[in-house]
Amino acid sequence: MGMSLVKLVVWVSWLAMAVGAEYVKYKDPKQPVAARIKDLMSKMTLAEKIGQMAQIDRSVATEQILRDYSVGSVLSGGGSEPLPEAKAEDWINMVNAFQNGSLSSRLGIPMIYGIDAIHGHNNVYNATIFPHNVGLGATGDPELVKKIGAATALEVRATGIPYVFAPCIA
Repeated sequence: MGMSLVKLVVWVSWLAMAVGAEYVKYKDPKQPVAARIKDLMSKMTLAEKIGQMAQIDRSVATEQILRDYSVGSVLSGGGSEPLPEAKAEDWINMVNAFQNGSLSSRLGIPMIYGIDAIHGHNNVYNATIFPHNVGLGATGDPELVKKIGAATALEVRATGIPYVFAPCIA
């Protein structure tokens, strides 16, 4: 009898949370993109819209700043790293912490993290460093550049970063 009562209390608690949770159209992946955007834009304050258009440098970003100012993007420029000799795990932890700050904002809008990876993901300790874009272009070998770009993409994604300024044919 006691176990049934526990199950009932858990079920009633879950039901109360589910019923009490507000449906938010912009978070519903089944809705058309245009409807989701219209819904989100209607809920955003001017300050939140401005924050979403801003990109700040990693060196000044904190979870609290991302949460409080609805910052849309964070960038690690050349040489910008979470700490000296930062390994892949350090990058993942940093990006996840920033994302947690963004997701804890009033509207829970995720930020976009970007990195300068034109020499490969060279800000990660012991990473492969590739020549500058103009040097890659001077090789006259687009297949080589494509392979370098693919390697860079894999290394960057492995650290939780979805957006790069990466090798290109110059």
